[in-house]
Amino acid sequence: MLTKLEHAVNAWGGANKLVDQWLENRRELLITYCQLAGLPPYDKADGALPSEEQIKSFCNQLVDYVSAGHFEVYDQVASACERNGKKSMALAETLLPQISASTDIALDFNDKYTNGVDEETLMQLDQELSQLGQAMEERFELEDRLLETLHSHHSEAEAS
Repeated sequence: MLTKLEHAVNAWGGANKLVDQWLENRRELLITYCQLAGLPPYDKADGALPSEEQIKSFCNQLVDYVSAGHFEVYDQVASACERNGKKSMALAETLLPQISASTDIALDFNDKYTNGVDEETLMQLDQELSQLGQAMEERFELEDRLLETLHSHHSEAEAS
């Protein structure tokens, strides 16, 4: 996921401050996710579960990221797609509902892990982090398709 993020930053970075900040927030979210999940290079030799504070911090980042997408970035992208024509708008109308599915998964994860967790709930963390990771990877791919459409039309307009 971090490699795909680097591609996104290289492709669209610098074109828009809001998108730049959003991609930076994605980077921070992914790093925290890898730390929480114990993925390389953050794997834990002792196999210990993360602290409740680490989980809450991750959940805060997660909610901030999905909220920024829905309440800031997607509106801007949808407006740009609308200006770019029917084909762009149709793509946005197709992708945004698909992205919303991962929002529900993220919010469910947040609800489960920020209201005080017991040992039984913590034992489900690895599996649920894996499911969340899959949903977020799909979300990032959909978001990147939106950004690619926006960028390609912006580039075409500049070339005209």
